[in-house]
Amino acid sequence: MKEQTIFELIHFMDKVTNNLIIQWNKQFNEDLGISHILVLAHLLENGKSRPSDIAKVLGLTPPTLTHLSEKLVKKQLAIRVLDESDRRIIYLDITSRGMEMVQKANKEGATLRGNLFQKLTEEERGQLLKIYEKLNGAL
Repeated sequence: MKEQTIFELIHFMDKVTNNLIIQWNKQFNEDLGISHILVLAHLLENGKSRPSDIAKVLGLTPPTLTHLSEKLVKKQLAIRVLDESDRRIIYLDITSRGMEMVQKANKEGATLRGNLFQKLTEEERGQLLKIYEKLNGAL
């Protein structure tokens, strides 16, 4: 494959992803961005976590995670929990409201992606599925 073709492929993949995020942000009227939802989703999947660990997994800086977690705590979507054996260690944990928010965000995202993929034929969707399976296998 030519260098230009690979560049174009990457460019259009990024463009689709960026446009999906922009559309999701416009539709999701909760005063939260995708990064907030990613933090909540991490907590939902992994349980209470140290902010530094969350930042590392999500590729965020610690100050960015501090900013995100402040808003999540203020909106009662997450809470801070002190470690029982070492009070210097603080964890972030998801609340039931936070769990509901992740479900709502996932539903909005699924609807948005569903509408997008309906623009493809059944054959094109099958081809795309095979391509993504192959790419995921390579990672």
